[in-house]
Amino acid sequence: MINNILSKYLLLHQNSVFSSEPTDKTTERNTPSPIDPDAIEVDINFQPDPTDLVLSSVPGGELFNPRKHKFSDEELKPQPMIKKAKKVFVPDEQKDDKYWSRRKKNNLAAKRSRDARRLKENQITVRASFLERENAALRQQVAELRKDCGRCKNIVARYEVKYGPL
Repeated sequence: MINNILSKYLLLHQNSVFSSEPTDKTTERNTPSPIDPDAIEVDINFQPDPTDLVLSSVPGGELFNPRKHKFSDEELKPQPMIKKAKKVFVPDEQKDDKYWSRRKKNNLAAKRSRDARRLKENQITVRASFLERENAALRQQVAELRKDCGRCKNIVARYEVKYGPL
């Protein structure tokens, strides 16, 4: 019985990469190339509401993709609260064509500003929803990988107790 274990142990060490003698396997290292973190796609079940995607897309542009869109630090900075200027009452006799053209221009600019802010808020909301789901999926993967790593460490520890260090 002991002879059988010893012969298996010697055979294992003669034919393995743990052998002290260099073999073709130990002299030639096959290291993997680095992985671009942005190229990794996590499989998650994320199907946003189509109306949310439309509301977070620029009209006439391509549909907003929460998987690919990245916001700059500047875009995500909180905006300061700006006090509104007090309204200045303009008497009817001073409301000429120049006044009304300036009012129309200002109303259009205010509408564009509100629409742009709403669009950005919708994009951030959809992206945040996607990232929360992706984060949950990644946490699940990390937990599974930690469990696998623990199993592997346990197997190696039992091997080292039985046959000695690697």
